[in-house]
Amino acid sequence: MDNIESILISIKKLLGIDENDENFDMDIIIHINSVFSILTQLGVGPKNGFSIIDEDAVWTDFIPENKVEMVKSYMHLKVKLIFDPPAATAVIESIKEMIKELEWRINIAVDPEAEEESQNG
Repeated sequence: MDNIESILISIKKLLGIDENDENFDMDIIIHINSVFSILTQLGVGPKNGFSIIDEDAVWTDFIPENKVEMVKSYMHLKVKLIFDPPAATAVIESIKEMIKELEWRINIAVDPEAEEESQNG
């Protein structure tokens, strides 16, 4: 398996944690699974939800490859705010704004009619 496709390993790398450092795996897995619950509520991924238990789960287990990049970014930002929030308030606010935009774009990707409704008022 390509390690970058591993959900856990790719999020660890984005958080700046070496893939071989397992000290925080349980914490990160819990946060990843919380974000998967949010994504399920947004209508992304399997209807019955999704969770991981280790590094074996890959992104395409959750969502088709052509829709995964926004989800990776969203997962990273949400987990970062929970696991390792920046000290600067301005950076936190910037991340929150990026999360809002990604949520909007993910909603549009899941339900293209929602974009028409928001544009038509």
